[in-house]
Amino acid sequence: MTAYPNTKETKKLIEKLVSIPSPSGYTSKVIQFTEQFLKEIEVETKRNRKGGLIATLPGKNTEEHRMLTAHVDTLGAMVKEIKSNGRLRLDLIGGFKFNAIEGEYCGIHTASGKVFTGTILMHQTSVHVYKNAGEAKRNQENMEVRIDAMVENEDDIKKLGIQVGDFVSFDPRVQMTDNGFIKSRHLDDKASVAILLQLIKRIKQENLKLPYTTHFLISNNEEIGYGGNSNITPETVEYMAVDMGAIGDGQSTDEYTVSICVKDASGPYHYGLRKHLSELAEENNIAYKLDIYPYYGSDASAAIRAGHDIIHGLIGPGIDASHAYERTHENSLKETEKLLYHYVKSQLVSY
Repeated sequence: MTAYPNTKETKKLIEKLVSIPSPSGYTSKVIQFTEQFLKEIEVETKRNRKGGLIATLPGKNTEEHRMLTAHVDTLGAMVKEIKSNGRLRLDLIGGFKFNAIEGEYCGIHTASGKVFTGTILMHQTSVHVYKNAGEAKRNQENMEVRIDAMVENEDDIKKLGIQVGDFVSFDPRVQMTDNGFIKSRHLDDKASVAILLQLIKRIKQENLKLPYTTHFLISNNEEIGYGGNSNITPETVEYMAVDMGAIGDGQSTDEYTVSICVKDASGPYHYGLRKHLSELAEENNIAYKLDIYPYYGSDASAAIRAGHDIIHGLIGPGIDASHAYERTHENSLKETEKLLYHYVKSQLVSY
């Protein structure tokens, strides 16, 4: 078998995942999708009480475990206020700024199951009316949702069944270019979820017996800080978060290699595990970059903060324009999957 599964399949899986609305707190449909994917390849799963999904592959060593995690929850919003002008005020879910969603199409998910479409705009959008259209702050006060319905006031909106607390998802606008780029919202972290699902599928196809019992957690609250800090077995020694690598000024991460995080806002990741990952990459001709993500936290750092006695690491594909309209390249997906494949077959780091 080749060093990487069919890239087209992985990209198709990413497209399906990003197209399922799943802001933190509203993830049941995407969890059902991943659950069904694993069921079809005969992998048993269970859900934790927070709604995340756990798959376990037995290994030769059942006394020491590994855990890998990626998250399906995304950035999003909730209806904060129904405005008198027939529009909606938002409250954000996750760490991003209003300017990142200006002009974006969205869906308003009502309690009855109906979904209304809309557009997120500045109240002062029209340059023919508002002199300060370009200068006004992009904030909760000025940004609003224009609903694609004949509404003129608060009562009209309420008659549709829209209410405070309804979830608002953002249109992913996913595109795959002929030269390998993937453009979409929510590649953080659905690109990594696709990689993990493909990894599990490959392990099953090869009938590979892992050296250690390995758990795969598809977490659903990472964007609000606590998706992967529970359901870690006492036997778990190593905990690997698979999440996006941050790209920007001063960063070494790019869209073509796997990014190995050495430190984020929580502090350094385990030095021994970081060295082990670098050595695996060099031994197997895997293109990688070491990097520090200054304003970042992961499910692995959340697990450390929760008090788990584990060795923690963080790797993932490089994602440009994180928490906005993101982009990566299929090469980064390939390198990330190759490193994970060799990692799950390797020996534990000494502690």
